[in-house]
Amino acid sequence: MTHIIVINPNTSDATTAMMTGIVRRLLPAGITADGMTAASGVPMILNGLQLAASVASVKDMGLAAAPRTNGIIIGAFGDPGLEDLRQLLDIPVCGLFESSVLQAVEAGQRFGIATVTPDLVASFSQKAAALKASSFFTGTRLTQGDPLSLARDPIQLKAALSIAAKQCVDQDGAEVVIIGGGPLGEAASELRRELSIPIIAPITSAVKSLIRMINDHTNAS
Repeated sequence: MTHIIVINPNTSDATTAMMTGIVRRLLPAGITADGMTAASGVPMILNGLQLAASVASVKDMGLAAAPRTNGIIIGAFGDPGLEDLRQLLDIPVCGLFESSVLQAVEAGQRFGIATVTPDLVASFSQKAAALKASSFFTGTRLTQGDPLSLARDPIQLKAALSIAAKQCVDQDGAEVVIIGGGPLGEAASELRRELSIPIIAPITSAVKSLIRMINDHTNAS
């Protein structure tokens, strides 16, 4: 039986359960998933300092999970600890930002990001550049209001992200919009079904990417 671990770099058990639930719905028969929640940190990563501080917990969880899993998804849009775990472990590891951006790039689509965290916007441009995706990136559009308050109100969150996603397309020329954030996973899945504009849900991208990586890893072994 193939097994996947979803690492949540923040301290919210509810977010872990939500992300793991999405992953389980997407998995084919024969693959199972469980989640892990950071023991310390913040309930939602809102800035670069918090993102950097979460790396240690991600590494600890990854090392603890490795003996009992075939692959790991890091469930934060900033991909904290992604390269660290890839260097430390001999199993596939993928992140939400990398998976979703590469999905857009591989399809040749100009992509925008709709999200709730203004203090992480600069890091998105840096990460896009590191993935050689800058020429495809049309920029980030932000929701209005406090990110934590929005995250606690699914209806308002979805409405705010819908506006930001439409701005990515109508004002920036994006051909597809990434909903940027692990805690935004359920909203991303719903917007993908409901909006007429193309939406990339990062958890969905990560699941597809990790299954492909696990199959490649198994065939190479």
